[in-house]
Amino acid sequence: MNLTFSSPAFGYGQSIPAVYSCKGKDISPPLQWSDLPQGTKALALIMEDPDAPMGTWVHWVIYNIPPTRSGLEEAIPPQERFPDGMLQGKNSWRRIGYGGPCPPSGTHRYFFRLYALDRSLPLAPGATREELLKAMQGHILGQGEWMGTFAAR
Repeated sequence: MNLTFSSPAFGYGQSIPAVYSCKGKDISPPLQWSDLPQGTKALALIMEDPDAPMGTWVHWVIYNIPPTRSGLEEAIPPQERFPDGMLQGKNSWRRIGYGGPCPPSGTHRYFFRLYALDRSLPLAPGATREELLKAMQGHILGQGEWMGTFAAR
C-alpha cells in the first residue's frame, strides 16, 4: 500500500535547495506524510543516493518515528534519541543523523523512502541502513517515496 509522502521544500524530481546540502547549512529538509495504513505502529525513513561513484551512499537513517507525527520538521538535530522514541542511525559517513547531498560531480538523485511498519523496531540507536532493512522484513504495511536531485557546481 502506498502512502502520501512529500517535501514542501522541493517538488518530486526537482532540485533540492542548497541549504539542505553540504554547500549550505547541511540541515534536513521538512517532510510530510498522510494516509498511513491502518495498524501502523511506527515509521522508518532512509535517504540514499544510488548515483554515488562507490555505490549507493546512505544520507539518513531514522526509525521508530511515532505514527502520530504527520512529518519531520526542518533541521532534525544529529542526536541518537528523541523524547518521542524516534531514533537515528548511521549514514555512510558513519555519523548519526542527516548528511545532505554533496556529489563529487554531475547531478545525483536522492531518494527519501518512508516505510509504515506494524511494530516499533527492536534496534538500538545508530543502526545502519542494512540493519534497518533486515529488521523491517515482514513488517512493512506501506511505503512512500520522494526524490530530489542535486548537482555538483
